[in-house]
Amino acid sequence: MSHYHAVVWLDHNEAHVIHISPDDVEKSVVSPAEPHRNLHRKRGSVSGSRQPEDQHYFHEVVEAMKGATEVLIVGPGQAKLELIKHIHAHDHDVAKQVIGVETVDHPSDAQLVAYARKYFVTKDQMLS
Repeated sequence: MSHYHAVVWLDHNEAHVIHISPDDVEKSVVSPAEPHRNLHRKRGSVSGSRQPEDQHYFHEVVEAMKGATEVLIVGPGQAKLELIKHIHAHDHDVAKQVIGVETVDHPSDAQLVAYARKYFVTKDQMLS
């Protein structure tokens, strides 16, 4: 099935990738291979530096986004920005499909779909 839009909500523990068409929604959940290790904290690490982002996790999220022409990426913290950095470094074609990055707390999937539909309609109206 072809979907024009997708919304990705993610944090360091999981990503919800939802492909949206006018009359259908397809959802997948991607989890990192290792559980969240407080990536944002420097204290407690031997070097005092951040632990590296999970590139495999971000790659899996990008794979789940495939098929969408326009993608909205949302989430509560830094993971969405780290995903954008990953996309720009490793998936140049996908970068063209990302039309927005927004801070969104922890919505239900139904709330996320409603938010994305409203976002895409507003975006389309601005381009008209």
